[in-house]
Amino acid sequence: MVSQAAAPAHTATPPVAAPEMSHRQIMEALTGLLAAFFTAILSSTIVANALPTIMSDLHGTQTDFAWVITAALLANAATTPIWGKLADLFNKKVLVQLSIVIFVAGSVMAGLSETIPLLLGARVIQGIAMGGLTALAQAIIGTMIPPRNRGKYSGYMGAVMAVGTAGGPLLGGFIVDSPLGWRWTFFVCVPLAVVALILLQVTLRIQHVRRPAKIDWLGSILLTTGVSLLLIWVSFAGNPDYYDWISWQSALMVGGGVLLLALLVLVESKVEQPIIPLKIISERTTALAILASVAVGVAMFGSSTFLGQYFQVARGATPTEAGLLTLPMIAGNLAGSVASGLLITRTGKWKGYLIAGSILLIGGLGLSGTMDHTTELWHAGVFTAVLGLGLGMLMQNLVLAVQNTVRASDIGSASASVAFFRSVGGAIGVSVLGAVLANRVSELATRGMAAAGIPVQGGSAGSSLDLAHMPEPVREIMRAAYGDATAEVFLISAAVAAVALVAVLFIKEQPLRRTVDIQPAPDAESTTPELAPAAR
Repeated sequence: MVSQAAAPAHTATPPVAAPEMSHRQIMEALTGLLAAFFTAILSSTIVANALPTIMSDLHGTQTDFAWVITAALLANAATTPIWGKLADLFNKKVLVQLSIVIFVAGSVMAGLSETIPLLLGARVIQGIAMGGLTALAQAIIGTMIPPRNRGKYSGYMGAVMAVGTAGGPLLGGFIVDSPLGWRWTFFVCVPLAVVALILLQVTLRIQHVRRPAKIDWLGSILLTTGVSLLLIWVSFAGNPDYYDWISWQSALMVGGGVLLLALLVLVESKVEQPIIPLKIISERTTALAILASVAVGVAMFGSSTFLGQYFQVARGATPTEAGLLTLPMIAGNLAGSVASGLLITRTGKWKGYLIAGSILLIGGLGLSGTMDHTTELWHAGVFTAVLGLGLGMLMQNLVLAVQNTVRASDIGSASASVAFFRSVGGAIGVSVLGAVLANRVSELATRGMAAAGIPVQGGSAGSSLDLAHMPEPVREIMRAAYGDATAEVFLISAAVAAVALVAVLFIKEQPLRRTVDIQPAPDAESTTPELAPAAR
């Protein structure tokens, strides 16, 4: 009896050891991790202001524009839960380094791409790596730092995200406007990734507890194919070059996607170690945080993707100028993330910041929905700053709320679940909003050309982003069409963001615990009193 009592006491020791790390030790451990995270964020944003040039050079359409973003987000979303499960089973440091290697391969392939399909394939590889970096960064922080102190360090991660998001469009704009050309927007991330790889090897030292490794491969396949099928459907439905919303193709794709996801739920309820842990995501806080994350993903990726396009195509800004014009949103994101993280660590209260962030997000998107091709640029700066402030207060803190409710052994899966649904929301947002924008641009362009007496062949107005080779009258009509149509993207995003506000209102605030792992107090009271003397 004594040995049985002593064993649990001994096995409970490792999770409690993490809070003993000093601030300096934690920051040293985070150096390489944040460098890797910065590289992933930079790679996803540096291409934003290069996309109009890339589409012109590779003869892409508005649908191609959206899918360059969607392909990476879809791969990110589909693989994030897999990386999260791997983080719970294998050495997290090795997994992060593997993510970086995959990322470098995708970046080189993207920079060498000569066609849109090849570029999309490279973006998929980049998305797989970004899914790993996102999920693993959250999981590693969760295994080192108690939730009560995690707000500050999540704030640092939010700051890195904001700097990478700000630096990406600026750096991308400079590169595109320089003799290097758009291909170097991909190549430039390679040396940064190598530096992050070296820093990780030197600075990141975390304890790895070996566990039996069982990967839910069937669940992974069902998840990836089900989500992919629905996203492909929503991207091309209603496009006259493909198929109608109500058609046999739509029925086949929607039916197949729903069937695959239904099978996923069945499989996840049966397997021992599911890729998406139903017990975790069905918990009230996690479920509501996931719902809010989907809405935030739609708002964040959907709006930010088309903001750079608005400044370049509708307002005639250069890629560098477009990067500068997005700074107000990035500054708001940085301020919201860092300030809320520090205040949460100081007070232990977090729900109020989620509510305030949701309100600011809705307000910023609603205000941005009033923009057209004649809006004063300083007005656009104010609107997007409010939008960024709301995003900064929401993104990392939703993950924090979830991590506070799960055991340390499940932090990887829980964090990855939130990131997964946020990326799914983003992929859906970019696909749907891209389709809405393309249809609205085509409608406005056709109307504008008819008013100017310019014939339109085959209803293809608005399908091309190669404005540089258009006659001046047509170019001006197209600029106005893009400027006016972008407002609809922001208004739809604002309506979706309202879902996030409703979700966070119903989240029950729980005090942030001061230990890395949940302490089994109820079980201890019911099962251990008689064993305590023996343990002593």
